[in-house]
Amino acid sequence: MIVKPKIRGFICTNAHPVGCAASVQQQIDYVKAQGSLNNPPKNVLVLGSSTGYGLASRITAAFAGDANTLGVCFEKPPTERKTGTAGWYNTAAFHAKASDAGLYAKTLNGDAFSKELKQQVIDTLKADMGKVDLVIYSLASPRRTDPETGEVYKSTLKPVGQSYKTKTYDTDKNLIHEIALEPANEDEIQQTIKVMGGEDWELWLDALSEADLLADNCKTTAYTYVGKELTWPIYGQATIGKAKEDLDRAAASIVKTKADKKVQAYVSSLKALVTQASSAIPVMPLYISLIYKVMKEEGTHQGCIEQIYDLFTDKLTQTKPEVDELGRLYMNGKETNDATQAKIKALWDQVTQENFHELSDYAGYHHEFLRLFGFDLSGVDYDADVETLIDW
Repeated sequence: MIVKPKIRGFICTNAHPVGCAASVQQQIDYVKAQGSLNNPPKNVLVLGSSTGYGLASRITAAFAGDANTLGVCFEKPPTERKTGTAGWYNTAAFHAKASDAGLYAKTLNGDAFSKELKQQVIDTLKADMGKVDLVIYSLASPRRTDPETGEVYKSTLKPVGQSYKTKTYDTDKNLIHEIALEPANEDEIQQTIKVMGGEDWELWLDALSEADLLADNCKTTAYTYVGKELTWPIYGQATIGKAKEDLDRAAASIVKTKADKKVQAYVSSLKALVTQASSAIPVMPLYISLIYKVMKEEGTHQGCIEQIYDLFTDKLTQTKPEVDELGRLYMNGKETNDATQAKIKALWDQVTQENFHELSDYAGYHHEFLRLFGFDLSGVDYDADVETLIDW
């Protein structure tokens, strides 16, 4: 099959297997070039392991720390008529490279919110790996089924307290325009917390603890983005922000309830990047296009793999990592410092339909968007007939 990108709105509905493999290889090459981690974790569970920060975490643990890794994801396999999802091909490539390196790697594909998947993970750990010393929580989903009640909760991207008008960039129409978002009601806030908050993170740690699969001094972290003034109304001070605040509550709860194992639980605050999740959030395509422009000029820009390698080096492999005033592992200071934000704000105030491509790095944004799905990578022949029916 010859595979070309099929873009619909903020998603790409197909993926290129060779391009995804090339992207995984580039990330592996990067962490190997940086050197081995000091005091790395040895048995790592990555919940949300197939794309973005979760995939970068798995690659860093394995190829900079020789860790055994068990991944959990929810991806669609290829069929005769359709390609698999990018996460499917990323995982296949990761497995192949881990096997070549003599590293244990297994991935379970299914609903990470379910009791059944948690039991599969427990059974696999008991059979293959034993106790884990690092649990990465990097799940992103628009909905969640409560494993106890069966009720389905749906997340909402809305401001809280008051309506919000701002600029945004419609990637589908190549259009800068103003959007008006009405505030969420209480039910929408609570449903978003149910989907994107810390409850499921706690349930995972509870299940692992009850199965005696947490090593002493095990670390666990959930990933978040906080942002600053330009994104607060739709992120920090919005339904997503309320859910992210619940991660702080969950981290404290995990530390308290797992004190016998001296578990360390942290929320990691990371940089804004092009991901399948961020592409769907109003304002973020415009904001990210501008921060890419500014941070590349400053020499401070990082992608997923660079950010996560630094997180492991500076924080997760330290006995007692330095935290911010909220107890978080704070990694996005290069983006949120006042000087950088002032430059971004100045561009934000100036940007119009006519000057958008001049003032922003939308070319860089679009490249990273395509790269998520295995497209626009150098060295890949996108006119070639490729095998798409790839299994793990």
